[in-house]
Parts: sequence; C-alpha cells; structure tokens
Amino acid sequence: MPMSATPRRRPTIKEVARVAGVSHQTVSRYLRFSGGLKESTRARVDAAIRELDYRPNLIARSMRTRRTGRLAILLPGMSSFSPDRMLAGAVATARAEGFVVEVLSVDGGPGARAERTRELADSGQVEGVLSLAPLVSDAGQEPNASAPVVVSADLDDDMRGIGGLADGSVVADLVEGLAGAGHRRFLHVSGSLGFASARERKQTYLTTVERLGLESYGVVDGDWSAESGREAVRSLPEDGGVTAVIAANDVVAAGVVRGALERGWSVPGDLSVTGWDNHPVGAYLSPALTTVDVDRERLGADAMRRLVAAVRGTVPEVSDAPLNRIIWRESTGPGPERA
Repeated sequence: MPMSATPRRRPTIKEVARVAGVSHQTVSRYLRFSGGLKESTRARVDAAIRELDYRPNLIARSMRTRRTGRLAILLPGMSSFSPDRMLAGAVATARAEGFVVEVLSVDGGPGARAERTRELADSGQVEGVLSLAPLVSDAGQEPNASAPVVVSADLDDDMRGIGGLADGSVVADLVEGLAGAGHRRFLHVSGSLGFASARERKQTYLTTVERLGLESYGVVDGDWSAESGREAVRSLPEDGGVTAVIAANDVVAAGVVRGALERGWSVPGDLSVTGWDNHPVGAYLSPALTTVDVDRERLGADAMRRLVAAVRGTVPEVSDAPLNRIIWRESTGPGPERA
C-alpha cells in the first residue's frame, strides 16, 4: 500500500524574516500595513514571502490585531450581464495588496444592499466592503458601519452599466474621425434604450451630427443583437446615401457588416462600420472591426484601490486616464469624397 505524501510544513514568519534579512517584528509590521518601512525593506520582505509562498494565519492574526485580511465586493443580483472584467481588476488589486476577497450577490434594491453591507461591515469578518452598485438605505443615506465602505456605482439594480460605463462621449470622436475621412451621411443602430449607455450613445450621436453639420439618415432603436444591425442595413434604400454606421456595440456592428455583405456592399469600401466594447473576436473578423475599448479592469482596480486606501488610512492612487479609447481598424475607411 503506497504511503501518503507528508504534508508540506507551512513556513513561519521567522523564516520569512531570515530569508529577507530582517527581524520578525519588521515582517509583522509589513503584514499589518502599518507603514514606516523603507522601500528596499518592503521589497526584500515581499520577495521572501513570494519565495516561501508564505500565507499568514488569518485567524491568529485577527485575534491579535483585529485585522482579518479580508475584503468583500457587493454586486446586485446576477443577470445576463457579467461584470467579470471589473471583478478581475478589483480582485487582482486586492490580492496584490495582500487581501483575500469575497464576492457576494445581493438581490433587491439599494436598501437591501445597504442592509447587507452594514451587516458585513459590522461583523468583524471583513476589513472593508466595496459596492459596485448604488447603496442607499431606507433613510436615503449610505449605511454607517464600523468598517470602511466604498461605493463605486458602476452597475444598476439590473446589472446595467451606469456612471463611467454609460459615458457615450467617445461617440463624438468616432463621428468626428469619420467626418474627417470624408463621410457625410450617417446611421446609428442603438442598443436597448432601457440601458443608460444606449441612451447616452444615441444622444451623443445626434448632438455631434448636428454640431458638425452632417446628415443623419436616422436612428434605428435596436436591442444589442446582431440581427438588429443586420435588419437596419437591409432596410436601407439603395439611394439612402449612408456611408458610415455607428453601431451600439460590437455584436450589433457584426450584424451591420453581415447585412452590408448580403446586399453586395463592401466594408469599408461602400460602408464604414464602428462598434463598441472591443470584443476579442472583433480583431479577427474580416474586416477587423473598429471599436471602443472600455477599460473595465481598471475601473474595478481603481475602486478597489479606494477601498484599500480607506482601510489603511492612506490616499488612493487612481488613474485619471480616459476609461474609453477608440481602436481604429479595417472596418472604417475613407468616405466618397476621399475615395
């Protein structure tokens, strides 16, 4: 009968101190995030922890220091939309700072989330709570709790993007870029107008076309589906004069391209097409799709940095770079005047 492998002994804080060439009190201070350490010392301790794969005993540490090393992220009830990229950025940031993260989905509106947040923050099980949806109690205020609570309201109760995720201002840059390439008549295929992001992109499109003195064939109110984009193009008259389509997202844009090809129109020769979201497959389509990349990972990471800073009593270092950026690819080209 084969013998079972002997479990690997867990490295101790004194072994970390020996490898780092510091005292175990210094390692303890590093783990408590209490500051006052030179950057070179922090680097040596960090390297030793990684080398030994050291994991603090969270139960023992919490009894001594009242610190658990745990944070919580609160989401509204799950739906078809997945905030995986935002969560990935938030969780990676927390782990890099030495925290364990628990993600909880709470059904109900802001009041239910506020109550759950208060319970978590007062439980002593976590050092802070990050809510990615609005958080207002029945009294109309965010809950008071013993542990820090940071609200980064990027999702509504139905997991639809709000705040930075609903910003449609980059649509103006898309229209301006295409106008600079010689396009004069546009069409917009929107997403479902139940989404703030769809409404913002539609309004920015209409405002920009008017501001630049361009022509709009109109707006087709879609539903985020490829079929809505396909039907919008198939419904255009032969003499409609549209040479550029601003689609609400990459899925709609793919439908627009398909509809154009079914009519014998080339993309971008006859019709330039833009999308939104930088879906991974967009770069591999033929033609590759011009799109807007939304840095959801950074959105989650910045929110988590604010929470970590609140837990430690420091100033968060967050990025002030634009959340959205255009990636110009093969699906857009010169308009008739330039061609």
